[in-house]
Amino acid sequence: MTGGLLLSGAVAALITSAIPAHNPSSGFVDPPPDKIVINIATVNGSGCPAGTAAIAVSEDNTAFTVTYSDYLAQAGGNSDPTAFRKNCQLNLVVHVPQGFTYAIASADYRGFALLQPGASAVQRASYYFQGSSSTVYKNHPISGAYNDNWQATDNTDWAQLVWAPCGVQRNFNINTELRVNAGSSAPGRVSFMTMDSTDGDISTVYHMAWKECPGK
Repeated sequence: MTGGLLLSGAVAALITSAIPAHNPSSGFVDPPPDKIVINIATVNGSGCPAGTAAIAVSEDNTAFTVTYSDYLAQAGGNSDPTAFRKNCQLNLVVHVPQGFTYAIASADYRGFALLQPGASAVQRASYYFQGSSSTVYKNHPISGAYNDNWQATDNTDWAQLVWAPCGVQRNFNINTELRVNAGSSAPGRVSFMTMDSTDGDISTVYHMAWKECPGK
């Protein structure tokens, strides 16, 4: 799957509360007013078959949204033995205005889960730039019985943000995963967990932090 959005963003402050509004020592700045282009280079994984993931960039350059339409893991009953784990790796080409770099400050995940008593599930994610080491997975577990929407947020402190290298193009990778464990649930009862709602109204949002590169 390939695709992209080209937007002229208005100057706006970063929308995630995890980052200070003003931090002169860090070089933090408002999102650049120039164009940002995000293209999906590749989408791989059992949770995002071809044509089932889409991306959009916010008008103020502070966030982008990934929407899934077929991201579901399940276990128990007559579920396929391999269906308990689904994953998706997004490889993004992010073109930013010259002289700026960015980091992913926080990520919001949403979906729906139906877990039988005794069953459990977990949503996890990691992030890395091409050529660098992957971050440690951040896990968000849910225990049954559960039958509701779910939401999870990964926040990164300013000092721990991983910034895109200045002056070179490095694709950004997002690895997400859903796992469902039938556990001690009654035989024949199916438990499942989805990323995103089936109607597409709930989505995965990634908030971006910006700063100027040295020498700009």
